[in-house]
Amino acid sequence: MKILLVSMPSIHVIRWIENLKDTNFDLYWFDVLDRGKLKTLDSVTQFTGWKKRKKAYIKGEYFLSKKLPNLHEKILPLLEVTTNDALKKIIEDIQPDIVHSFEMQSCSYPILKIMRKFPKLKWLYSCWGNDLFYYMNFNDHNSKIKNVLKRVDYLHTDCKRDFNLASKLNFSGKYLGVIPGGTGYKIKELEPFRLPIQARKIILVKGYEHIFGRGINIVKALHSLISEINDYEVVIFGAHHSVIDYIKTYQLGFRAYDRHELPHDELIKLMGKSLIYIGNNISDGMPNTLLEAIVMGAFPIQSNPGGVTEEIICNNENGLLIQSPESIEEIKENILKAISDINLLEEASLKNQKIASERLEYSNNKQKVIEMYKTIMK
Repeated sequence: MKILLVSMPSIHVIRWIENLKDTNFDLYWFDVLDRGKLKTLDSVTQFTGWKKRKKAYIKGEYFLSKKLPNLHEKILPLLEVTTNDALKKIIEDIQPDIVHSFEMQSCSYPILKIMRKFPKLKWLYSCWGNDLFYYMNFNDHNSKIKNVLKRVDYLHTDCKRDFNLASKLNFSGKYLGVIPGGTGYKIKELEPFRLPIQARKIILVKGYEHIFGRGINIVKALHSLISEINDYEVVIFGAHHSVIDYIKTYQLGFRAYDRHELPHDELIKLMGKSLIYIGNNISDGMPNTLLEAIVMGAFPIQSNPGGVTEEIICNNENGLLIQSPESIEEIKENILKAISDINLLEEASLKNQKIASERLEYSNNKQKVIEMYKTIMK
């Protein structure tokens, strides 16, 4: 079986490919944004460095791309090698059985034109994060999403919500179920890094503050609880500048790591030392950091956009849900509830261990990934 994976370089795609290392699939990877090679299996044939100029740069191109993007898109094939040019050649050369695109806006929109030219070529699309839930609310994106989903043959999602959305947005192919974006976790290997609940004194915060993230509202809630959280260390990871600036302005003494400062394996270990994990955003799929917190035993407090978090968190049982991401007061109340009820946290840890074992374990999800491709080829 020849599988052509289409994505940008990311830790999630690397982890996905790792599931296929013991199979006899022929794996190919197309760097759709031409950003560089993946650090992955040597057996994967990578197509990178394909974006080349056909003509020397013409003055005014950048202006045209910003002011008249539709016109620029039409003349682009005359100026440089496009995604369609590169992908067409790859498909003709390797004759894949499956094209598998990860993510909608950057990885699936650009290949729709060429996939229409190969109508019998099977197309699997993995829906992650904000692909549908956020972007379907904009007319231009809504139309593009519907066009892609009309052509897509197979769908995998990281939450049930997005299958329901896809069904309303022109998808009528075969649904292959829910698998986490990062697939699974080697739980036994991670156990040595999980401290007992009573030994944990860290409140861990995801510090994203951008179009989706509302990390600063968590920091503001913690700021208002300085005396109540005096016995805890607050650690913020993935912090955007506005979050770091707020901490410095008010001299809060929180430890903050910026967006690229904390390696993923160090973050996982930090979760194993954390009593509470807090993530807050206005739009997402199933957050990988939430799943990692569950695996590592940190009590999760997480926003619930579109009802997706409640697919794994039962409020007041194995975590707490933030229903209004803009409400500092709600976040504050959830933090107070968590730090004042150690029994809730210990019981939640046991429940989350069971959830991790049943739904997030690496070998189980690895088999689901392999079966997904086998199902397509039946």
